[in-house]
Amino acid sequence: MTGKTLSLYISKRFITSILALFLFAAVLIFLFDVLELVRRGGDREGFSLLRIVAISALRVPLLLEQVIPFAVLFGSIWAFMSLSRSLELVVARAAGISVWQFTAPALLTGLFIGVFSVIGYNPGAVLLQQKSDEIAEGLFSVEQTYILENSGEVWLRQNGADGESVLHARYITDQGASLNGVTILSYDIAGDFSERIEASKAVLADGFWRLTDAVVYAVDTDPQHYGSYTVSTFLTPTEVKESIGSPESISFWSLPRFIELSQRAGLPAYRYSLQYQTLLAKPLLFVAMVVIAAAVSLRVSRFGGIGHLIVWGIISGFVLYAVSEISKDLGGAGIVPTTVAAWAPGVFGVLMGFTILLNQEDG
Repeated sequence: MTGKTLSLYISKRFITSILALFLFAAVLIFLFDVLELVRRGGDREGFSLLRIVAISALRVPLLLEQVIPFAVLFGSIWAFMSLSRSLELVVARAAGISVWQFTAPALLTGLFIGVFSVIGYNPGAVLLQQKSDEIAEGLFSVEQTYILENSGEVWLRQNGADGESVLHARYITDQGASLNGVTILSYDIAGDFSERIEASKAVLADGFWRLTDAVVYAVDTDPQHYGSYTVSTFLTPTEVKESIGSPESISFWSLPRFIELSQRAGLPAYRYSLQYQTLLAKPLLFVAMVVIAAAVSLRVSRFGGIGHLIVWGIISGFVLYAVSEISKDLGGAGIVPTTVAAWAPGVFGVLMGFTILLNQEDG
């Protein structure tokens, strides 16, 4: 009973510390985001402070997803330091509780937060981001893509009643159902090139793309201008949105289907596979953060020196961040398997943390 009570107490302290740092980061990001949106949209028609606040509040959770690992790291350091300074860990050790026993509740807390962030927080944040885009529609016009969705140029290979075509767009809106700055290379049923089409906008309808202000460059004919032009496609609106959507804007539960659709569209699925594996590896990454925090904090509790705590905490965080970013770049480019790229930072962090703990506790 005593062990259960102590475990619950330690877990509560860790959850409180991590949540406090997470909310602090949320407030800072929200304030800066509101100021940036006010700066960019303050002179536009339909602008209101309430609308900007709603847009930012709904999209901040997805932005915060990148902050959660650092909140776990520094929150764990804070919790361990608080327990050490109040001599609670000293009393626990005097009662015969080893470092591994009073670290276990913290590790389980990190694991629980990691699982929840994947199966609950991520889908919720993606849904709120979509609501934010709906509220922002029309306010930022073309710039909305860069300000809110952060999506770059897209390529899409498709098939239709008239043959295959390759579509390129400078930017997307409405989660992919509407494209701007469009270029389409069309091929006939036999697979021979037939025409190149440039249009200012393309909107997906039932079985075709409706192009606005299109210029058609056909073989052996002069360019022709059309106010409205259509290109056939077998893709549905859902498939288009899922195929060319940003991996970070896709819910964890939907990623397997997105990977399949991306492959069917003839696009590399590295980014989507990497995002899926990265989410699966998050619980391990959070456990690694707690292990590193324990190694750093217990060293301080013995020898003193809060300066060393801060320095080692920052170094550990940046090392893991650098490893994570390098792994993502390699996995996203298809240089290394996505599974290896996604799980390597967590494995590296756990091994590094346990190595330091074993050296400190067992020599």
